[in-house]
Amino acid sequence: MARITVLGSGAFGLALAINCDNNGHSVTVWSAFEEEIETIRKTGENAAKLPGVKVNESIKLTTELSCAKDADIVVLGIPSPFLRGVCEQAAEFISKDSIILNTSKGLEADSFKTMSQVAKECFPDNTVAVLTGPSHAEEVGRGIPTTVITACENYEAAKFIQKTFSTTYFRVYLCDDVMGAEIGGSLKNVIALAAGVCDGLGFGDNTKAALMTRGISEIRRLGIAMGAQEETFAGLSGIGDLIVTCCSMHSRNRRAGILIGKGVSPEEAVKQIGTVEGYVCTKNAYALAKKLMVDMPITQELYGILFDGRPANQALSHLMNRPSTTETEADFLNR
Repeated sequence: MARITVLGSGAFGLALAINCDNNGHSVTVWSAFEEEIETIRKTGENAAKLPGVKVNESIKLTTELSCAKDADIVVLGIPSPFLRGVCEQAAEFISKDSIILNTSKGLEADSFKTMSQVAKECFPDNTVAVLTGPSHAEEVGRGIPTTVITACENYEAAKFIQKTFSTTYFRVYLCDDVMGAEIGGSLKNVIALAAGVCDGLGFGDNTKAALMTRGISEIRRLGIAMGAQEETFAGLSGIGDLIVTCCSMHSRNRRAGILIGKGVSPEEAVKQIGTVEGYVCTKNAYALAKKLMVDMPITQELYGILFDGRPANQALSHLMNRPSTTETEADFLNR
């Protein structure tokens, strides 16, 4: 039996907590919000973030960060803009023997660090791993068959995570490309937001297929520029996560994009949906792509929609009327 502390009582953190509790582990969930913890205690669920999914009574709930002391695995389920702050507060309680398992997705503003890089700075003596892949919390919490990866440079730690989290409905694969897993999991939110805009504009399957295919090319280019392995983007944390996030109404990024495509302002769309990781990530990815001189036209046009007031139809026109080129990176027939 492993001792697991989940920092964050949002949808995915709770879904993983339920999964691990069902698997016989000792699980504690922390939140900074007393009201949220009390609501879960009284009603047995977090109806605002994971409606209809009951939280096992055996899962301990707390607002005290000291709960992370002596945990075998500390799961980071904090939205990316707040991750560093929570990690800095938790650092005094976490043993250097604890594995830090990041599930947050995004790039830190200004530094452009991935969330696992942020975690490593806060916990320099700990092994830091990533859990990511096509895994809507709404389905994980209900025991719907799901496959993900855990990416870690420490093989034994990765195997321990795999053993701890794997169930008959939650399958965990191993991966050694932490950067690729992080970039795939973060940037898919940008493309899903764009896919939602296309849905809101009333476009069809052809448009979405094109957007997703060219989107994974952008993600791959940025990932490689940051040191990731190319093959990672063909797997669960790349195209797998992109498919589920672009195509499902569980996706907050897609739902926000739909509202924007229908004429709702980006700010109001984010306000209505709640946490939309792709909104902030678009700004950071756009700036990072410029810094690294990586061509990311979809991200650039989405940035224009979100932050420069560019009409969505105009952004699509810009993409469709770009100079003609080859699909692959190499020159066609070496010309």
